[in-house]
Amino acid sequence: MKDWCDEEGAKRLREKIAAYWAERGYEVDVDLIDAGFVPAMRSARTDVRSNMVNGMPRRRINADASAARPSYRPRAEATA
Repeated sequence: MKDWCDEEGAKRLREKIAAYWAERGYEVDVDLIDAGFVPAMRSARTDVRSNMVNGMPRRRINADASAARPSYRPRAEATA
């Protein structure tokens, strides 16, 4: 079983996340935060944090206006 919470596992996870989105043309910033010893886990923990919103990247690698991901806009409700 892989441990994604220790420092080595968190580094592997960071690389997997960055590579996954880079293959799809997105730039994702992934940082590792050392949380130190956590009594509930009885071990040290390293957190993986990114600049993604709701699991989706915010910008493309070749950022130009035409390549930007369209923002979500709900359809206007039809009034009767």
